[in-house]
Amino acid sequence: MRRLLFLLPLLLLVGLAVGVGTKLLSGSDPQALPSALIDKPLPAFDLAALPGRSDGLSTGDFGSRPMLLNVFASWCVPCLAEHPVITKLGREDGIPVVAINYKDKPEDALAWLKRNGDPYRRIGADVEGRTAIDLGVYGVPETFVIDKAGRIRYRHPGPLTPDIVDREIRPLLAELAK
Repeated sequence: MRRLLFLLPLLLLVGLAVGVGTKLLSGSDPQALPSALIDKPLPAFDLAALPGRSDGLSTGDFGSRPMLLNVFASWCVPCLAEHPVITKLGREDGIPVVAINYKDKPEDALAWLKRNGDPYRRIGADVEGRTAIDLGVYGVPETFVIDKAGRIRYRHPGPLTPDIVDREIRPLLAELAK
């Protein structure tokens, strides 16, 4: 019995090492943040417009064609880093980009858009963050590809880069536009 008590920590350590080793050697991306909403309809929401804008954002604004939904905030440094990529997609490439302004002061969001440019066709103010929670947002920025049927087809947590856009988003949008 005493021998078993001495072997128990060793057996637990071996079991832990096997579990960690299996995960490390599995080939899965340890930084991947999966979404349970992929291929499911957008959760229902109806967000008010930022003051001075006539466009809020609701679930009804999706469904006519594939679109990007970008979740951003004026206080988010990575949002500023990805903003030129979003601007290029919306303005130069003609991809419909809409946004949710997450837990932001409306005046700060408007000043940020005025200073950095506004590539968004519509913006909804998610002041309390409830819609972002329903979408499974981990943090800002996050970008979703929504198909013609209003289903979430892709989610990218973190700032978009030109490489991610060229490798993942453009091919998916082209496929969804067929």
